[in-house]
Amino acid sequence: QVQLVESGGGLVQAGGSLRLSCAVSGLTFSSYGMGWFRQAPGKEREFVAAITWSGDMTKYVDSVKGRFTISRDNAKNSVYLQMNRLQPEDTAVYYCAATSTTMPPANVYYWGQGTQVTVSS
Repeated sequence: QVQLVESGGGLVQAGGSLRLSCAVSGLTFSSYGMGWFRQAPGKEREFVAAITWSGDMTKYVDSVKGRFTISRDNAKNSVYLQMNRLQPEDTAVYYCAATSTTMPPANVYYWGQGTQVTVSS
């Protein structure tokens, strides 16, 4: 059974930081690209960041470039999203995803359950 379990969300003031983690089990982690997506209330789910299976390439949506950093640890079957200089418009449910190995990812194969990030002004 494939499981992607996010953690690290919460409430933070604008300008603050959070680090999201996603622990993955039930699949060969190093065979998948990994990504983070988010969905704000009343909006569609959007791509945030992705990383290749080896970690040698990353991609970000323009709105988070320079503020967010995606990384992975294949020995721990985990992917991370370091979020700095958070803004109220970053408020959303953040989802971890196991993706195709292309960059940007063409397909999402598995989703986590999501973790809430709320940024107050």
